[in-house]
Amino acid sequence: MPRGLRFRLVPDRHNFLTMRHFLFLLFILPSLALAAQTVTVLDADDEKPIVDVAVYNEARTQFGYTNHSGRVSLSGFSPDQPVWFQHFSYERVSYTPEQLKQAGGTVRLTTKTFEVEEFIVSANRWEEKSEEVPNLITTITLPAVKMQNPETAADLVALNGDVFVQKSQLGGGSPMLRGFATNRVLINIDGVRLNNAIYREGNIQNIISLDPSVIERTEVIFGPGATMYGSDALGGVMDFHTTRALYSTGDSIYIKAGALARYSSADDERTWHLDFNLGGRKAAFFSSVSWSDFGDLMMGSHTHPEYLRNEYQERTATGDTIIVNEDPRRQVASGYTQLNTTNKLRFKAGRYLDVNIAHHYSHLSDVPRYDRLIQVRNATLRYGDWYYGPQVWMMTSAAVRYNKPSAIFDEVNLTIARQDYRESRNDRKIDDPYLNEQTEKVGIWSANIDFDKLAGKNRSLLYYGAEYVRNNIHSTAITRNIFTGDEEPAGSRYPNGRNIYDSYSLYCGYKFNFSPKFTLNTGARYNYVSLNSEIADNSFYNFPFTAIRAANGALTGAAGIVYRPDGITELAVNLSTGFRAPNLDDLGKVFESAPGVLVVPNPDLEPEYLYNIDLNVSRELGSLFLADASFFFSYLDNAMVRREFSFNGMTIIEYLGEESTVYAMVNAGYAIVYGTQLKAEIKPVTSVRIKSALTLTRGFDNDDEPLRHVAPLFGSTHLIYEKSFIK
Repeated sequence: MPRGLRFRLVPDRHNFLTMRHFLFLLFILPSLALAAQTVTVLDADDEKPIVDVAVYNEARTQFGYTNHSGRVSLSGFSPDQPVWFQHFSYERVSYTPEQLKQAGGTVRLTTKTFEVEEFIVSANRWEEKSEEVPNLITTITLPAVKMQNPETAADLVALNGDVFVQKSQLGGGSPMLRGFATNRVLINIDGVRLNNAIYREGNIQNIISLDPSVIERTEVIFGPGATMYGSDALGGVMDFHTTRALYSTGDSIYIKAGALARYSSADDERTWHLDFNLGGRKAAFFSSVSWSDFGDLMMGSHTHPEYLRNEYQERTATGDTIIVNEDPRRQVASGYTQLNTTNKLRFKAGRYLDVNIAHHYSHLSDVPRYDRLIQVRNATLRYGDWYYGPQVWMMTSAAVRYNKPSAIFDEVNLTIARQDYRESRNDRKIDDPYLNEQTEKVGIWSANIDFDKLAGKNRSLLYYGAEYVRNNIHSTAITRNIFTGDEEPAGSRYPNGRNIYDSYSLYCGYKFNFSPKFTLNTGARYNYVSLNSEIADNSFYNFPFTAIRAANGALTGAAGIVYRPDGITELAVNLSTGFRAPNLDDLGKVFESAPGVLVVPNPDLEPEYLYNIDLNVSRELGSLFLADASFFFSYLDNAMVRREFSFNGMTIIEYLGEESTVYAMVNAGYAIVYGTQLKAEIKPVTSVRIKSALTLTRGFDNDDEPLRHVAPLFGSTHLIYEKSFIK
């Protein structure tokens, strides 16, 4: 070899790049294969596609739902984590990406023996396994709603037999939870609280503003929910989830439409509903409209003759005329109409960012107050008119979910909402030409931000957040001549000046799994509530004050432990506290609650606090029987109750031409509520289920007076036959 000649091995550039690309593809292709994979979920018995199956990864940072064809895209799912498939009617399963590939992208689910919810969201605002939550929770799912077809949202919450609903008129419905109702239970829709500063102690019908045709899931948590939901959640929380706008799982636009027509002979109801969904890969739109026309209600033929409509009033050009009712069971002047619309726009603003913008609108016509219209005085009807004016509710909300894990959170949810309420009360004595009209308008801004973080091998969960709510209330009143139309100012229900009600909250919680058998759930919340109310014109009532100022803070908490000794038994103990700050209705209203009873403001009213203990037991006996029992005891300290009162030193004053005894909301020493809720489900054969629920509640205050909203013994039994006849 000649001196100076050297050899050097130089790798071929083309071959080097090829090798690098090969290694890249070796590791990346499995991920791409999973990301591009579309899975079809079928019923194992009849091979029919299953709609709305929740699909998520092990860390619960990626979610999806099957469409009407049972298909869902796994785009964005991690290739190294199992994929879970869950539906309320089927057993939950998980598959690795390799198993999904071997199954040809098809997953078959088997029907559950009992309809036990594996996941809930109401208790702590975040999705958790029901077996790890110590609270008693009942869930009303979409199949139950479709089967029983409730007329209103008030009827919907009563479907399972766990919630007692009181109705003073056909256009009403006031749910009662564990001896509490109205402003002591919380209504929540898509993460936004509906309770406002004029929710009253008396029965309310605000829940019927919700459209049951677009509610796909309802969860009712029993007992104090103040730790996660703040003031008012003493008896419990009703959490409504409306239909989602669904994305397409393929390249074509996902189009889905639904329609409903219903007739009810009991109240001559006619309802029409139409909805549709348009979904692309990154944007989706959902829209619906519902119209209901309710006629006069026909009451039953047995017992309660005091509710018969023997005669009714009709207004003529010259005055009121009393007419004998040919059919006293027909409750003349009880019907009303209702319009609901829902529109949702959803889009992916990034890989980890999902945005939902929603608009809800509800309009109720005049709703007659039937129990007032049948009142008799001096052997004749007392009222010529008594009705709630058009009840209008409108809510626009924007919810943003960001689920890219970081050091301080795995997921963050921000919800901002604006609500507008309008309601009125209108009454006129018989043969009186003057109609009294009181109108309230409430504007509500709310914002809450929630964080959650999973930690450790035991999947412990840390969650925390903040909330702000502002209520702006405008109250007016007039007296109008029904013949001439002339109007005069009158005394309003609430102070007629500026009314601002603010709430600030910070909250956190921690769930710790000691072992597969033990779970500890804890939480705490600090809530600060203030009211600034001014009386612009004091000439109507001559109050001894011209402003109402209130500011209250409270620290509430909860701690519960769940013990699962085996796969069929669950024991839970939960200690919790609740808090309710007096709102404008408690502190500043003037109204006639009953003939001869006048309620006046009490600006010295203070908050009430609830201390509660729950014991819940659940056990399955093979595939035949499932039993649940819950026992609770609640102590309400500084309870707000209605009692006789003095106004400007007088206990009897004249109001609207009548002498009335003066009452006001005051703080009693205490109140006690206790009871039990029992549930059982029997499945004697494959296609038959029998479900029963029974609730017994007792309650009284320190004067041994029974609490107003403690329901009588109630329950229900359902015989259910399920069989698929169409393959």
